[in-house]
Amino acid sequence: MEAYTNFAAVYDTFMDNIPYEEWGDYLKELLKKNQVEEGLVLDLGCGTGTMTEILAEAGYDMIGVDNSEDMLEIAMEKKEKSGHDILYLLQDMREFELYGTVKAVVSICDSVNYITEEEELLEVFRLVNNYLDPKGIFIFDFNTEYKYREILGDSTIAENREECSFIWENYYYEEERINEYELSLFIREEDSDLYRKYEETHFQKAYDLPVIQRLIEESGLEYIAAYDAFSHNAPTEESERIYIIARERGK
Repeated sequence: MEAYTNFAAVYDTFMDNIPYEEWGDYLKELLKKNQVEEGLVLDLGCGTGTMTEILAEAGYDMIGVDNSEDMLEIAMEKKEKSGHDILYLLQDMREFELYGTVKAVVSICDSVNYITEEEELLEVFRLVNNYLDPKGIFIFDFNTEYKYREILGDSTIAENREECSFIWENYYYEEERINEYELSLFIREEDSDLYRKYEETHFQKAYDLPVIQRLIEESGLEYIAAYDAFSHNAPTEESERIYIIARERGK
């Protein structure tokens, strides 16, 4: 599971087209619908802490876990600016440890797709189950195979900004159900007109809903619902992102 390194510095710049506030409203709605209106919440794969901050602003007591030191440094800067009392932990989600249980765990922006082995994803779900309060809620999303195969696969995305540019090449290997991201970054050096090139490669796994459901049940969690992202509709064959609701049902 690759951690973002150089891309972390410009991640928020290139993600400024993501409607995080709307995504946050949807996530808060799902939490409240499942009787989580306050309390301790873990953001698993929190990245630069944008959603962690949104949930903290809504009154939740937040913990953020990510395996990228560079991403967490930016999250810490946001924390200092906002004044929110957020605990950030540099940990791999496949083996994270908490000091106690939490009322809910959330994991969005396709963090689970970075877990490319079913056995490892099962372990993530088991750990979530272990650290949830009795009847605690787990909400996560994942990119679908349809998205990798029909939208991202074998496509190139490029953006040119004043301070940085990137070329994002995608290759979808259908047999392995793996999407490879090759990132070429050009980041302007401070107080200079020179740009330094960085390269990173990341991999995501395409999971289908039946596999996700099976792994949830095997982990000890109770599968509750699946939604076509940002709606309360059932997923379709053309869903690009699916949200899952699961619950701790007694260890």
